[in-house]
Amino acid sequence: MNVLVLGAVVLAPVALGAAGFTTAGIAAGTVAAKMMSAAAVANGGGIAAGSMVAVLQSAGAAGLSGAATATLASAGGAIGWVTSILSRKS
Repeated sequence: MNVLVLGAVVLAPVALGAAGFTTAGIAAGTVAAKMMSAAAVANGGGIAAGSMVAVLQSAGAAGLSGAATATLASAGGAIGWVTSILSRKS
């Protein structure tokens, strides 16, 4: 398995938690809290379903879905493939 694929899949939940999207909700004083505040102001006080804040909070609370894991793995694989092609040309 490509290291980038593994890194993307393993580190995504860590990055979400570090940004403030936790299983207990959005942590005060974090990037997530600032995003939520900006989204709420823009939407008249609420967070729209399906918005980036809502999706990230869902992922932070419940973990990544199978589709999200597959997307991250595919993106990591594509980046790894391009990197390997470029490194051969150097």
